Amino acid sequence: MVEMEEEFPDLTSKVYKLIVEHGKEGILQSELWKALNLTSRDGSRLAIRLEKRGIIKREKVLNSGRWTYCLIPLRLPVQIKSIETLPCIICSDEGKCSPNGLITPCKCVRLERWVLQEYKEKHVS
Repeated sequence: MVEMEEEFPDLTSKVYKLIVEHGKEGILQSELWKALNLTSRDGSRLAIRLEKRGIIKREKVLNSGRWTYCLIPLRLPVQIKSIETLPCIICSDEGKCSPNGLITPCKCVRLERWVLQEYKEKHVS
C-alpha cells in the first residue's frame, strides 16, 4: 500500500494550512473534509498523522448531537502583528542597546514583560 503522503504530497500541507487558517478555535474535521473533498477515512488518516507529528491536536467534541473531532493547530505561524507591540520599537534607549552594552536585551525588564505577556496570550487555552 502506498503511503498517503507519497500519493498526495501536498495534501497534508493543504490540510494543515486550512487548520491554521481557523486559528486557535480550530475546525471540525467534517468541515475540513468537505472543503478538500476528502473521504472521512482519508481525512482522518491525515489528521492522525499531523497529530502524531505534534503540530495539531484532535479534540473530541459534541456537535449537533454527534461526536466528532475539532482539529486545532498547536503552533500558529508568526505574523507581523505579533511584534507590533514590541517595546523596542518605541524605546528611547534603542540606539544604545546592544548584546554586550550597558543597555542590553538580555536584561531589559520591558522586553521581558512583553515576552511573558505574548507567551501567556498564545499558550493559555
